[in-house]
Amino acid sequence: MTVRRLFGFAMRYCLMTVARQRSGTFLIILLMTLVRPHLGRAAALSVRDQQALSTADLVFVATVRRNGTQSRAAPVWFTLGADNDSILIQTEQTTWKARRIARGSPVLVWIGRPDGPAFIGRAEISRDRALQDKILTDFRRKYLQDRLFGMGPSRSEFENGELLAIKITPVRDLPNGFLSHPGAPPPPLRSPSQADGI
Repeated sequence: MTVRRLFGFAMRYCLMTVARQRSGTFLIILLMTLVRPHLGRAAALSVRDQQALSTADLVFVATVRRNGTQSRAAPVWFTLGADNDSILIQTEQTTWKARRIARGSPVLVWIGRPDGPAFIGRAEISRDRALQDKILTDFRRKYLQDRLFGMGPSRSEFENGELLAIKITPVRDLPNGFLSHPGAPPPPLRSPSQADGI
């Protein structure tokens, strides 16, 4: 039985109890609090991806166009999120990547090189100052070009809206050897087994 079916069954049972006894409100709230956050939850970075990220300088990120096809994967600087289960990138607010992510596009990420380990995930634009500070600090520490030539993002660029901080959380790993195919449909966000709750 999938989590969604179990949740639906539990909700129907609770609603019937409320109708009979008018005292099941607490039970409904408790069930929704415990079960609902786990539906559609993103995955953590896999061990494979954590190992690849520990030695990578770049990730290659593709989004999904409005017509449902993959964009070209672009190399970008990255750092790990504070939770160690997400990656943080930045982009100019005028890029197609930013526009697509703002409308909810999934992202395809290749780690280290265009044929590196890949995953599909969800991306969100964040205005959280702590997240922006992590990007600024980690990029300066990680990238020589930023330290020597100031080629990385700046606080003022985040504050005036020129740059956007993006948090990418994986949903599932893609098979080894998965390559970018601009113009082709992306793989589904969820694998068939995830969709069935297996």
